[in-house]
Amino acid sequence: MDLQILSELSQDASISVPRLSKKIDVNASVVYSRIKRLVKKKLIERFTIIVNNEELGYNVKALTGINMDTKQRDHIIKELFKIDGVREVAEVTGRFDILVTMYSKSLDQMHKIVSERIGRIDGIQSSESFIEMKSRMKAMPYMPSEDSD
Repeated sequence: MDLQILSELSQDASISVPRLSKKIDVNASVVYSRIKRLVKKKLIERFTIIVNNEELGYNVKALTGINMDTKQRDHIIKELFKIDGVREVAEVTGRFDILVTMYSKSLDQMHKIVSERIGRIDGIQSSESFIEMKSRMKAMPYMPSEDSD
């Protein structure tokens, strides 16, 4: 039941408890207490939204892999977050030290972000950008297991 609740909430965090209870055929008070328990156990960290960036005019999304002087990590991350359009900076394994997720209104604007803003941050040794062409999201599937309720 917890996995069903998590699956439904991952698809629509704004669903009401009564509607969710009807959807999974469980009493609303049980669903409410289960959600409360999932939050307490930190299986649900927060309820959030997905912003439609295209409707806001942000039509270009890019991931930029960056190699850097790791002694300047904090400075570089701080400078990256000063750039309009930078949404996420993740330290990763693999051929890059960090991956930056960015949005812009045009390819020209993205080019300026990468070449004029990121390229000028002291300590960045190299970067490689990947423009998102199309994206698909998968909702968390309901996967029953023997030890789930």
